[in-house]
Amino acid sequence: MSARDIYLSFFMFTVNLHPDDPQYTEVVVRHMKELRDLGYTGFDMPVFPSTGGDPQADVPRYEQLRKALDAAGLEGVGLTTNVATTPAYDPTSPDPEEREAALAYLKSRVDITAVLRGTIMAGPVLFPYNVFPTLNGVPLWSDALQDWLRPRYRVAQPILERLGAYAAEKGVRVAVEPVDHWETPAPNMVRDVLDFLAGVHSPHIGVCVDSSHVVLGSSGPEAYRRDIQDAAGQRRLHYVQVSPPDRGEVADSWIPWRTFLEPILPVYDGPLLIEVFNAIPAFLTSLRLTRRKFWIPGEDESVPGVPSAYEVAEGGIKKLRSELAALHTA
Repeated sequence: MSARDIYLSFFMFTVNLHPDDPQYTEVVVRHMKELRDLGYTGFDMPVFPSTGGDPQADVPRYEQLRKALDAAGLEGVGLTTNVATTPAYDPTSPDPEEREAALAYLKSRVDITAVLRGTIMAGPVLFPYNVFPTLNGVPLWSDALQDWLRPRYRVAQPILERLGAYAAEKGVRVAVEPVDHWETPAPNMVRDVLDFLAGVHSPHIGVCVDSSHVVLGSSGPEAYRRDIQDAAGQRRLHYVQVSPPDRGEVADSWIPWRTFLEPILPVYDGPLLIEVFNAIPAFLTSLRLTRRKFWIPGEDESVPGVPSAYEVAEGGIKKLRSELAALHTA
């Protein structure tokens, strides 16, 4: 168990890899080499939302990034991608043309994953992240929200079905991430995603399970165990992320390690991703971060009494390895 691949999310450093900026690529390379020395075998790469025009035009930029990583001696490093839909690319939109645009967008993100030589694309790829619906200016919650969601789930199923067929051609699995209700309106729980996937036949569309969202938005440990069994039985447990409820340090956090990992380890052999949302500008408002930033070596001045991003990463991988070892010997 302790030899399992452990990845780190680049949300520790950025939401935008600037793949066509050679100077920033040098920064990415430096971080990866330092973290590889700590034991990380791969990284989850945020794919910045397309800002207009043809999203397919982004693909060669990330292909160039992969070539630069290979040239820097990082050809053995595994990569996955983090992707989110946006109001401009919404597969749940009532407008058929907007749904088609969302499909084209998501296909381009599958292509980016493929040129990075990744096999997993994960994230909130259904409803636009952090966009809460309103009706006549009044926010929708509870029953009204669920009634609003139902037809949108339904029109998105054929889009994700087609995306699954395309992803299969590219050797990529798409992991829909349920995100807790503090951050996004839906889907919030693993069961929400599994219910949606009942109308999507492609096994290349599955679920991403994140410990943070399980703790903040789950029905409870018994339901969680059933959900993991069902996802695995459907061959749809595509990615597993380890993140504390506050999205900060893993080493000493409120992750229920045994409850979270015990159902997963026998049925999932992919990488475990440690996801830390550092207090970089992109996350301050959306996550309402109050903790101090983990200062980034080479970019920030050291801050007395505050751990660096590398120290947080090192503490996280040591803690996860110890928990895997404890479960292995239990």
